[in-house]
Amino acid sequence: MRLAEVVATSAEVAGTRSRTAKVATLAQTLRRCEGEEVATVATYLAGALVQRRTGVGWRSLQQLPPPAAEPSLTVVEVDSTLARIAAMSGPGSQTARTAALEELFARATGPEQTWLRGAITGEVRQGASEALVQEAVAAASEIPVALVRRAVMLAGATAPVAAAARQGGAAALATFHLEVGRPVSPMLASSAPDLATAWTKVTSAVEQVAVDHKLDGIRIQAHKDGETVLLVTRSLEDITDRLPEVAKVVRGLPAERLVLDGEALALGPDGRARPFQETAARTATMLPEQATVITPFFFDLLLRDDLDLLDAPASERWDQLEELVPAEHRVGRLLTTEQTAAEAFLAGALQAGHEGVVLKSTTAPYAAGRRGAAWVKVKPVHTLDLVVLAVEPGSGRRRGWLSNIHLGARDPAGGFVMLGKTFKGMTDEMLAWQTDRFTELATERSDRVVRVRPEQVVEIAFDGVQRSSRYPGGLALRFARVLRYRDDKTAAEADTIETVRAFLERA
Repeated sequence: MRLAEVVATSAEVAGTRSRTAKVATLAQTLRRCEGEEVATVATYLAGALVQRRTGVGWRSLQQLPPPAAEPSLTVVEVDSTLARIAAMSGPGSQTARTAALEELFARATGPEQTWLRGAITGEVRQGASEALVQEAVAAASEIPVALVRRAVMLAGATAPVAAAARQGGAAALATFHLEVGRPVSPMLASSAPDLATAWTKVTSAVEQVAVDHKLDGIRIQAHKDGETVLLVTRSLEDITDRLPEVAKVVRGLPAERLVLDGEALALGPDGRARPFQETAARTATMLPEQATVITPFFFDLLLRDDLDLLDAPASERWDQLEELVPAEHRVGRLLTTEQTAAEAFLAGALQAGHEGVVLKSTTAPYAAGRRGAAWVKVKPVHTLDLVVLAVEPGSGRRRGWLSNIHLGARDPAGGFVMLGKTFKGMTDEMLAWQTDRFTELATERSDRVVRVRPEQVVEIAFDGVQRSSRYPGGLALRFARVLRYRDDKTAAEADTIETVRAFLERA
């Protein structure tokens, strides 16, 4: 398949707001794919590249050859070239990367060049999310969308599922199962402004509720196969080598094969959680043995030896977890039918230095990659995970740093909706870090603003949401302040504009 077909599909999808029409257009393109093209095309249709990072910055995209008169590029050629560019390193790599990029763009037509720039910088605006592509995979292969989503959950990505569906249909998707060593998308919690609201959500389906401490750490998924241990983050990044102390705990558990879900964090001498930045710094790179120790706390068990617990009721998974993992490595949990007991447990969690609690259904299966009423988190401070869209050079004491950040909520139809700006809550260390980070992500620069690839997630605390004619979404955050940068989340996991509107409706 030629790249021009993908670009034309992207334009057609961007030109309609109808979800049904978008899915139909995407499915039609997927049907025309052959063999090895399918996984790449599915990725491109979601507005992304197979290579998460190519090493190509915005400067490299400013002076490129004029567009070709006729399309000739295939998606396989483009993917191969970008993979080669991403792998370049060492002396002379910048020159080689520039030459390869110029050769690629010289063969691209005007619309193809525009799409390639957007894909490389993470700014394809077409209104097609990965969820829509999954629906299109189902339509193109005549498979129930529920089967596609479950396979994606187990594969951790849409692309391999798209390839399997097109080649083997529903039977091929049945081959995706929970497997030690192959991470699955983690189950996610929805949010509630207070415990009473969360209680109502969860108890609409069950009477007894589990109330878990919400720890201020990083999400980890642990796999054990004999002496081999794999640790991954919520974005499925392998961090096993960075956390040998956590791997040791998992390796010592009395089972041959395991898949566990939990949190890992740094603790102080008093047993209280250290600031998230210390945990994030410790897990970001390989550090010497005397570095901050990270302690794991597990709250779910998906597999134990030959027992696959993915579809088992939560209470059964937790019983197995309690048998397996000692209390010092389990998240604090209360099982109760009384809201007053849950309120008291929340108060105790906050006093102990935790973020809040997560209320969980005792009967729900592990729905990887999904948010819903089965898990609902409660944090007393209103927070949102937003995406940085741009950043402004600092002035006065902050001169020389990139300071004021532009905040965007995710639009399920595609792109991001700006909600305001803030520099509140930033320490000098944070300013120095974000200056380096946003210089790396820069796509366009002027004296007043640096536009960046929408990749970096930031957790923002705020006092409320108000109507505003200043921003496209008609909303703005009141007294927004930075809590921390979230390298454990991708932009696709940021909070949506609908979530922001819900805060306004509750006001």
